[in-house]
Parts: sequence; C-alpha cells; structure tokens
Amino acid sequence: MNVVTVNGVSIGKGIPKVIIPLMGTTLEELKLEIATVKQEQPDIIEWRVDALNEANNIHAVLHALSEIKPLLEEVPLLFTFRSFKEGGEKKTTLEFYDKLLQKVIESNNIDLIDIELFTGGNVQTLVQKAKQHHISVLLSNHDFKATPSTDEMLSRLLAMQNAGADITKLAVMPNNMGDVLRLLTVAEMMKTLHATQPFITIAMGSLGVLSRIAGEFVGSAASFGSGKQASAPGQITAAELKYILKKIHMYLQA
Repeated sequence: MNVVTVNGVSIGKGIPKVIIPLMGTTLEELKLEIATVKQEQPDIIEWRVDALNEANNIHAVLHALSEIKPLLEEVPLLFTFRSFKEGGEKKTTLEFYDKLLQKVIESNNIDLIDIELFTGGNVQTLVQKAKQHHISVLLSNHDFKATPSTDEMLSRLLAMQNAGADITKLAVMPNNMGDVLRLLTVAEMMKTLHATQPFITIAMGSLGVLSRIAGEFVGSAASFGSGKQASAPGQITAAELKYILKKIHMYLQA
C-alpha cells in the first residue's frame, strides 16, 4: 500500500494519524479555535467549511481560507465542505459544490481536499484538478442512517480508490455491534487484499468508538478527534484519542 506524505506527515504508515476538525462559525471563532487545536498537536487539521455562517459565499470562504492557512504553519490543512445529505450543515446545489471546490483548489491554500464520491457533479474533473495543483485527494462517503452491506461498503471504498483517490474514507452509522464488526471486517479486507492507497473507516455514534481506536489493527490510516467541538456523533476528544492510539501502538510493537 502506498504511503501519502503531506508536509512531512506520512498517512498510511505507523500510528493512525489524528485529525482535528475546525467548526467555527465565523473567522474570529476559527482563529481562536486554531490556537486551541494547535495545542493538541494534531497530525492534520480539517476545516469543516459548512459550519461557517458564510459558507454559501465563495468569496467569503476564500478570504477566510487566506486568513487561517498561515496560522496553521506546517500542520496540513484538509478542506471539507460536507454536503447536507452526508451530514453537513448547509444545503447547496451541486453546481455550487463543484464551483467552490474548484476555486479552493485554484487558490493553492490547502494541502488535502475532501471530495464526496456521490455529491460532486464531476468527481473526476475535481480529482484531476486537485492533482494538477499537487493537492492530495480524500474521496469520501458518509451514511448517517445505516451500515450498508459488507459487499456495498467494500464496493464504495474500491470505487473511490479506482477514481484516483490518494486516500479513501467511509463513515457509516451502526445499529448494533454487528454493524461495527462488519465495518472492521471490511477494513481488514481492504488492508490484506485490496488497498493500494491509505483508507479511513469509521463507525459513528457511541457504538462506533471501537472503530475510531482500532485503526492500527485493521489498517485504517487516520481517526478524527474533537477539539473544541465534535464534527460527527461519537467523536472522542483528540487528547483521549492520541493517548489510546499511542498505547495500542506500544503494545503492538512489544
């Protein structure tokens, strides 16, 4: 499996990387949030742009991006506009989604970009554009209602990989522990049989906590930990996540 390196952070190697989301609703909130989040020493910071009050204004988003990117210094920035149908906070059109992502890629002010497999009007165009600008692509899919069948979960991860993703991400909502174990099984299948690129698998909600800490066992390359505010149900704090992941790594190396 390939390792994706962004600003010195190697994704797909060693301890799963800790990603902390920024959920500020204004530029001022974001700046304060960054100061707090950086103290947690995240491997990657994700900006959940859809949380911004002015997220439907491309010029406002680009301005905010130009203000916050320098504050991150060397910490890689993952740009994410989560669509409403996949758990985001703003309703927009496909045309707006595509145009926003294109303009952000052209700004060269990000290191990684989240592109939803089933949302972008032309996923392939966005992937190619990001690669032309040397921006790593995280293709994603989120199901906030259920956990698809084992075959369907595997199919979605492979579709993202085949579409040119540098990293793939699948997040699902379990209704029981059997769903969580099936997701972990899919991750193990990816790790041992299919993955050419790093992947991230997450079961959301309180039942899914096991999936957030088990990455090194099954190959999931990163996990999301909350800073000032969680970006998805079941997210544990970044400090707790880092501690647990390091402990697991220590025992696996013993």
